[in-house]
Amino acid sequence: MAHFDRRRLTRYAWLSIATAVITIALKLAAYFLTGSVGLLSDALESTANLVAGVVALVVLTIAARPPDEEHAYGHDKAEYFAGGVEGTLILLAAGTIGYAAVSRLFSPQPLEQVGVGLAITAVASLLNLVVARILLQAGRQYRSITLEADARHLMTDVWTSLGVIVGVAAVALTGWSIIDPLVALAVAVHILYWAVKLLRQSVYGLMDTALSPVEIAQAEAILRRVLPEAALYHALRTRQSGAQRFISVHIQVPGSWTVQKGHTLLEAVETALVREMAPMVVFTHIEPLEDPASWEDIELHRRVE
Repeated sequence: MAHFDRRRLTRYAWLSIATAVITIALKLAAYFLTGSVGLLSDALESTANLVAGVVALVVLTIAARPPDEEHAYGHDKAEYFAGGVEGTLILLAAGTIGYAAVSRLFSPQPLEQVGVGLAITAVASLLNLVVARILLQAGRQYRSITLEADARHLMTDVWTSLGVIVGVAAVALTGWSIIDPLVALAVAVHILYWAVKLLRQSVYGLMDTALSPVEIAQAEAILRRVLPEAALYHALRTRQSGAQRFISVHIQVPGSWTVQKGHTLLEAVETALVREMAPMVVFTHIEPLEDPASWEDIELHRRVE
């Protein structure tokens, strides 16, 4: 996975785009057949899937670019913009759905050809479910925030469609037209929750959030295993940028060591961290144990008097 060409991830974005186009067509057909505002809300929410798929394609293309003079650490952080855009689109969809549902509450309308409409929506939901599982697996395997966000979005679409199907079926069975807009309102609230969650994830990513406690514990275990008894470490710092992760650490060794011996130890530390935690970029700094200054740089911003 460390040498995986991330440009290949764009094929998943194309899959998402194709799926969105098909599901939008199916759900709009279901709406025109039944007149259900719930099904209309479902179709509108799916338009966000299409835009998100296009954004994912652009972002994944940018993130796959190699480091250059202006972006020495790569372009991986671009993936967080996809989550932010997707969250914003879901917010807009939630507002549109809520407006349509409230309007229909005051002027309920009977539904038509419910059976055909529900069958079409069920097919679209099944398609979304299959593609969401594919994207989620790829997102986890290749540590792609963009693909995982797209998958989560599609899964909310699946649950939304199931809720709408239940609501429309309830209207058909009971004759209570008010159930349809009530279900649409519930859909709006549900996707609003996921919009906030996606936006929060994107903001945290842009703020250089540290690795998870599990990954930090793994790095510490590697350091304890590789370092000899005469060496110590401190100032372990981590951050993640899209699929890429970064670790920096200070290694303290006896001042009597040669430069070559210290360099060999740092090479062993970096190799072990990269091999066992790929993709990973490691920065190491060697210090003499006996120098008091070696114990004064634990904080990121060193004070100079």
